Amino acid sequence: MAVKLRLTRGGAKKRPYYNLVAADSRMPRDGRFIERLGNYDPLLPKDNPARVTLKKDRIEYWLSVGAQPSERVTKFLNDNGIGQKTRQVKEVNERHKQVVAVVTKKRQEAEAKAKAEEAAKAKAEAEAAAAAAQPAAEGAAPTA
Repeated sequence: MAVKLRLTRGGAKKRPYYNLVAADSRMPRDGRFIERLGNYDPLLPKDNPARVTLKKDRIEYWLSVGAQPSERVTKFLNDNGIGQKTRQVKEVNERHKQVVAVVTKKRQEAEAKAKAEEAAKAKAEAEAAAAAAQPAAEGAAPTA
C-alpha cells in the first residue's frame, strides 16, 4: 500500500479548511484516510501559529516508513523543520543525476573520439595502399 501525506479539503464554500492526513494513494482526495496528522487554515494570517498545526512525531513516523508527502505538505514540513531529511534526500538524488549525466556525456565524447580516430586511421591506410598501388601501375606501363 502506497501511503501519501496530503491535504483533504473541508469547510464551506469559499471558506476552505484543510486537514493533513496519511492516506492510501488510491483513495480520493477527500476520501478515507489512515490517520489525521494536522490541519491548515488558509484564512488565518500567515504569522498566526494556528495557521498550520502538525503532529511532528507521527509525521516523522510516516516519513520513516516510506510515506510520500505532496508538494504543499513538503513545503509545510520544510517550513516547520520536519522535512529536512526529505530535502537532503532530494538534493542527493539531484546531485547523483547530475554526476550520471556528466559521466554519460564524457563516455559518449570518448566513444565519438575513438570512432573518429579509427576512421582517420582507416582513411590513412586506404590512402597509403592507393599510393603504393599507383607507382607500381605507373612503372608497369609500357613506355612508347
